Amino acid sequence: MSSRDESPELPAAAPETVAAFSGWLRQIAAERRMSPKTVEAYERDVRQFLTFLAEHLGRRVTLAALAKLKPADVRAFMAARRMQGITGRSLMRQLAGARSFARYLEQEGQGAVGALKAVRAPKLSKTLPKPLGVTAAKQFADADIRAGEEREAWVLARDAAVMALLYGAGLRIAEALSLTRGEFPEPGRGDVITVTGKGGKRRMAPVLPQVVALVAEYAALCPYALPADGPLFVGAKGGPLSPRIIQLAMARLRGGLGLPDTATPHALRHSFATHLLARGGDLRAIQELLGHASLATTQIYTQVDADQLLAVYRSAHPRA
Repeated sequence: MSSRDESPELPAAAPETVAAFSGWLRQIAAERRMSPKTVEAYERDVRQFLTFLAEHLGRRVTLAALAKLKPADVRAFMAARRMQGITGRSLMRQLAGARSFARYLEQEGQGAVGALKAVRAPKLSKTLPKPLGVTAAKQFADADIRAGEEREAWVLARDAAVMALLYGAGLRIAEALSLTRGEFPEPGRGDVITVTGKGGKRRMAPVLPQVVALVAEYAALCPYALPADGPLFVGAKGGPLSPRIIQLAMARLRGGLGLPDTATPHALRHSFATHLLARGGDLRAIQELLGHASLATTQIYTQVDADQLLAVYRSAHPRA
């Protein structure tokens, strides 16, 4: 990824466009506090957009050329990316990056790219979360199920504690693995943790006594020192635990339990929300627990729950 303090190399663009591109990257990284991965994705997407335009227009892209773009030029980019096999979701993100760059140009008085506003983003088929059943979700937090594996007891206890935290508190895996030892309560000394979510946003998340107990059991078995300012969950060599380790542990477990490939760490978070909703949980409260910026994101779970209710109805009702 290019340095934010230097003008990035961009042969497809004129110097003025390169300077604006560099300024935009600094803005979204610093002022808008986008995550490094999002900034990297946006940078790559807009590079591809400008590279296409240079080939499409037959010259390096100037700010004036961007202002003169027609909707047909943007649709040509979309068609080219479709031919390269890009998905609708990825294409929508590319357009979002290009529009973000265009908004920056307009804010800085460097021209308006009206063509990007005139073109609709591709429609996406809604992909609904696939939650686990209550029994299956609980089994992932049971270290005894993996007792036959040739792994140290503390590793099995650690994996069970992480999975219990994902299901018991609805955390993203990155949120769980970013916790420090000092941020997690000892048994009987608290039932709430502070989580840093997407975009650096912090929220309070309640933790069940059973989850606190599992984390305490792991900490007692762990052969490494767990200082208050160090990671709560560590890997085999004592460093921060990689999400990939938990993903592999779940893959082994779902194979033994006969569960589909959709039984991932993130499915535990989906299960947390869906099971709360099924038991009468308030949608606004679930939104806060999940750290969703928009209620619309949380509302996906209402459709999941409705689908489950209809499935029960169709299988149980005598006239169905």
